[in-house]
Amino acid sequence: MDYSYFMTEVAKRRRPATTRELTKIAYSAPKDTISLAEGMPNEETFPFTEISVKLYDGSSFTLDDSELGAALQYIPTQGYPPLVQALREFQRRAHAPPLWESRDIVVVSGSQDGLSKALEAIIGTGDPILVPELFYPGVEVVVAPHKAELITIPEDDDGPVPEILREILRNRELSGGKMPKVMYINATGTNPTGIIIPLERRKEIYRIACEYNFLLLDDDPYCFMHFGKEEPKSFLSLDTEGRVIRLDSFSKVISSGIRLGFMTAAAPLIASVELHLQSSHLHAPTLSQVIMYKLLKNWGYDGLMQHYMRLRCFYKKRRDVISALAHKHLNGLVDFKVPKGGFFLWIKVRGIENTWKMLMQRGVTDGVIMAPGAAFMSDPTKTCNAIRASFAKASYEEMDLALERLAQLIRMELTENYIENIDT
Repeated sequence: MDYSYFMTEVAKRRRPATTRELTKIAYSAPKDTISLAEGMPNEETFPFTEISVKLYDGSSFTLDDSELGAALQYIPTQGYPPLVQALREFQRRAHAPPLWESRDIVVVSGSQDGLSKALEAIIGTGDPILVPELFYPGVEVVVAPHKAELITIPEDDDGPVPEILREILRNRELSGGKMPKVMYINATGTNPTGIIIPLERRKEIYRIACEYNFLLLDDDPYCFMHFGKEEPKSFLSLDTEGRVIRLDSFSKVISSGIRLGFMTAAAPLIASVELHLQSSHLHAPTLSQVIMYKLLKNWGYDGLMQHYMRLRCFYKKRRDVISALAHKHLNGLVDFKVPKGGFFLWIKVRGIENTWKMLMQRGVTDGVIMAPGAAFMSDPTKTCNAIRASFAKASYEEMDLALERLAQLIRMELTENYIENIDT
């Protein structure tokens, strides 16, 4: 596949930084090689002598001496080499990707960092991008300065509808419109709706990507945060042509403050992102990467999967609680479906066309903060009757009170709307 077709002119003009390339060479060189090339500070000047980490399962590890020095030092842009290798092995076992030898991995500072770098490599001024009808707003903030054209794909309870996607592309091609080079998708525990796109639909969307020659940017932070018995099959596992750019995040499953994620894609796409990282923040935080590597080394693949199972049980219980509370407080006022994954309950309010003002003004004043549905649309100025409520962090008592307050807000808004209609 000719990946240059998908790259912006800016991405094609990026050149490697010599000092960054020398750091990469130094890390892979024989141990008796002496490097005087990099501007690395001397580890003896660092004030830290030991960092100890204790895990909830009772195990622990300590960083000291040379390992601590490495954790506090510059590293190659791609990532801490032992961690990169561990992540390669993880992806191979978790997804069994076709064409594995032609793919690569780069560690990023959270998947939002990877998302922005990937999109900026592909989306030039005015370029079109395919997005679901409802999608993570972190996409829009990246592409808006590039005046990207957001082509929204209508959804049903199983996600973007393939037949409509194909029809939109067919009509665009027939009319001579500029064809999209990428589709953003969040297939498991979709933010904001909690949908899990079924396997057959994933296969059909992938077939359309092959037919119309675009990449799939699969943002999958909730991959292991689904509440069914069956593991969803990822787009990466279906990718027989090298079209998938997969974003994984440790924010939701290990720690959001550790600021780590990783991108898996065809090697030329990873190389382009790596060049962009060289020109921005050089590499993701080394200390976070070494801690993550030690965690993976301690737990192994099976231990990490056990941790993910623990998280699934934890968040499934919270999902069940907020669903019951929504029935208790919002019965007759709203419609919602129990989410199949992720962190969010997507609520549609009856009789109110737009929840923005109700939430952003009166809601904040009355002590309840939830996200208005319009924030997840390609045009946030359009009306939307939905609300996104997170069940991840608040206590059960706080969720109960928040939904009670939301019910009061909705009733007040409905009453005012009724009075206004009578007056007019």
